[in-house]
Amino acid sequence: MSVRNAAVAGMFYPAGSEQLKSDVDALLEHAPTPAGPVPKAMILPHAGYVYSGPAVAAACKLLQTGRDQIKRVVLFGPAHRVYLEGMAVPGTDAFATPLGTVPLDREVIDNLLTLPGVCESDEAHRDEHSLEVQLPFLQTVLSDFTLVPVVVGRAAPEQVA
Repeated sequence: MSVRNAAVAGMFYPAGSEQLKSDVDALLEHAPTPAGPVPKAMILPHAGYVYSGPAVAAACKLLQTGRDQIKRVVLFGPAHRVYLEGMAVPGTDAFATPLGTVPLDREVIDNLLTLPGVCESDEAHRDEHSLEVQLPFLQTVLSDFTLVPVVVGRAAPEQVA
């Protein structure tokens, strides 16, 4: 199994699993108690936890009531480190954080590769933080899920849709 290792642990969030778990738990504990249905889509910030942690925690806390029903998470994030025409999916089988590995939904990813403007690029994912910083929150609030990570470069909104 090929795994994309955490690239920004120790920079955007703690590198140690115990400290990371403690920080995520504290952010979730201090987040407002959500009301309403489990959202189908969310727009989240992707900075270091000192900046974006409270907002991500508040949003991800909304997912807790659906923790056993949510089986697949699709993340779209902007490409910060690699110039990219269109969108890129990884060739790996899992993404790792200090909290463990998240399996990728290879069937969905392989289907995305049949669409125009979608390529496979581990380089586009290797150092990208926009998707990685969401994972420890998702690993904490969801039970068992697969991931479809998509890095978006220069792409028309219709192409992304």
